[in-house]
Amino acid sequence: MSTRTISSTEAQNNFGRILNDTVQNGTRYIIKRRDTPQAIILSLSDFENLLDDPQKLKILSQVIREVSPVYEFGKPIGNDENDIL
Repeated sequence: MSTRTISSTEAQNNFGRILNDTVQNGTRYIIKRRDTPQAIILSLSDFENLLDDPQKLKILSQVIREVSPVYEFGKPIGNDENDIL
């Protein structure tokens, strides 16, 4: 099982391949937009394992807080030409 970091554009252009890799090989993907982690793709079994273990949930919450994007008040978001709304 490995973790790869990819851009949102790469995720969009290769979603089927990424989904197959996640399901078949257990690969996890961190999706970045403008060099900031935005989302993660992981298998359903990995997700269920996280939900079943209170200690893992605590660690997961901490990781989410650490990688959550920080937006500045008044700074526009979603104006990148690569963003699709």
